[in-house]
Amino acid sequence: MSSLQQKITQFDTIAFHWCLSRGRAPELAALSRWVSRIGDGILYVLLGALLALFEPEDGGRFLQAGLLAFGIELPSYLVLKNLIRRDRPCDRFEDFAAYIQPSDRFSFPSGHAAAAFTFAAVMATYYPSLLLPLYMLAGLIGAARVMLGVHYPSDILAGAMLGICSAQLGILSLSLIP
Repeated sequence: MSSLQQKITQFDTIAFHWCLSRGRAPELAALSRWVSRIGDGILYVLLGALLALFEPEDGGRFLQAGLLAFGIELPSYLVLKNLIRRDRPCDRFEDFAAYIQPSDRFSFPSGHAAAAFTFAAVMATYYPSLLLPLYMLAGLIGAARVMLGVHYPSDILAGAMLGICSAQLGILSLSLIP
């Protein structure tokens, strides 16, 4: 393991334990479950379809850009996750159990964070007045995944970067289509 990887792992371990050592971790876990469910994906599809149907100015372009962006994000996330194969915190620490059962085995990058930031970045492009609440919600979805014990902070950061890059590529790709 390189020196940089060791430093990231050390930071992640400290930050992870700090987050979950707060006195209200069980109460935060209940809230985090709810916030995390917002990022499960159905909301993105529903909002995209509703905007495409009922918002004639930018709704259709938003949906197209979103589909392109998610078409980049999802395979990229799956390749990275299975290439890097980083254990989840709940699998690494014997004295810790996650508050939820993760949907897959590996943690890096966070798929929930990647999807939340993909959606936020695409939507903020077409509806800039929503930029701050969209990115705040995406950040909360990422933080919820840490509080649930299934991700490290750097998993969230990597997911956010993947999501934003995927969104920009999707938007750029759409602009190249006549």
